[in-house]
Amino acid sequence: MTVTEHTTAASGDADPGLTSEGAQEMEPRALAGGVEVLREVGSVLRMSEAEAAEYTSAPDEAETTIINMGPQHPSTHGVLRLMLELDGETVLRTKPVIGYLHTGMEKTAEQLSYVQGGTNVTRMDYASPIFNELVFCLAAEQLLGVELPPRATWVRMLMCELNRLTSHFLFLATNGMDLGSSSMMIYGWREREEGLRILEAITGLRMNHNFIRVGGTAADLPDGWQEQLSAFLDKIPQRLEDYEALMNYQPIWRERLQGVGAISAEEALALGATGPILRSTGYAWDLRRSMPYLAYDDVDFDVVVGTYGDSYDRYAIRLNEVRESMRILRQCIEQMPDGDYRVQDKKVTPPPRARIDESMEALIHHFKIFTEGVKVPEGEVYVAVESPRGELGCYLVSDGSANPYRMHIRGPSFVNLQTLPHLMHGGLIADAVAIISSVDPIMGEVDR
Repeated sequence: MTVTEHTTAASGDADPGLTSEGAQEMEPRALAGGVEVLREVGSVLRMSEAEAAEYTSAPDEAETTIINMGPQHPSTHGVLRLMLELDGETVLRTKPVIGYLHTGMEKTAEQLSYVQGGTNVTRMDYASPIFNELVFCLAAEQLLGVELPPRATWVRMLMCELNRLTSHFLFLATNGMDLGSSSMMIYGWREREEGLRILEAITGLRMNHNFIRVGGTAADLPDGWQEQLSAFLDKIPQRLEDYEALMNYQPIWRERLQGVGAISAEEALALGATGPILRSTGYAWDLRRSMPYLAYDDVDFDVVVGTYGDSYDRYAIRLNEVRESMRILRQCIEQMPDGDYRVQDKKVTPPPRARIDESMEALIHHFKIFTEGVKVPEGEVYVAVESPRGELGCYLVSDGSANPYRMHIRGPSFVNLQTLPHLMHGGLIADAVAIISSVDPIMGEVDR
């Protein structure tokens, strides 16, 4: 943990040796007043200024310490910086500071065609890139008014659930390491790598695949995919039981997570939190069930919820969501329909690669698709999917050209970071890393 600190008395004289960082700087509680605290935590919870001041009030005549935690891998899960005000070891206030990884992907999207856009958005949440590609393509397809062949829809669903597995294995690995279980880091990484090998066999790349394209997918599933995926799924149940024996039955693990970083359903909803954070409170909101897309209406799975809204619930939900994704993947293997993997529309999709060597017309068609792009009718649309971290949304505006006029991504990692001041309030500094890990933020999606 990278920590820079300075101590201020109740009178609040700041260390003259520190450089001010303007609005990002956290003032001591004695100087901040109710207005500053209301801006940090109160407004989203409909608090008054007096209630906000009381919410984070420091003990009378006590000295508080402001420390700078991060950005540091792995404890803050990337370039996330937290400013914490402490009373001894108790966290009074938390201020997440972001922007160190900003890549401007939403503005970049305006300079790229819809055909090129997948290479841009896939890099936002790099732990689950398939979902980024999916939400962008669903938005563009809704504007185009195209209907995908059943096989294309099922292939997309298969890819999403396989990617959900690899993302949750990454969480289990890093969550274990954050709390001192180096064994879990090795095991979780092992399972993730096996899943990435299958993704690579299908898409040609381990990550940032650009496999889901407007109108379908880049290619069909390769020969032997059923056997490779089935062999992978057969290994997982026993390994999940091993994880539970390693962690769930470990008193230290439970004490580090149970009751730590708790949040209520009302607070989570007020903050816009989704995914495992919201479901950990017992609120069963999963877009695959609540607002179905792809073929989720045609498969059987359960929405996993918690009870206490604490870090243990968030860990347990992701562990059990692995089992539910396995159920969906087995149904994909059994029910995968035959047919085309993309729309056969010359205005939307290129010709088959083999045709380019046989037909001048096919070569011209291919050339025009990749140089001029796909012209999308004027309009605006918002589409959301359930990523491993919650509601991933894409708001797209078209002016009738081959490039988006505007694109905005609702990144669940960005929104979920709002919960950190509430999760950490009143807790110990020793629990900070455990709480950050339970949120499972991906900073590429936060700063995108």
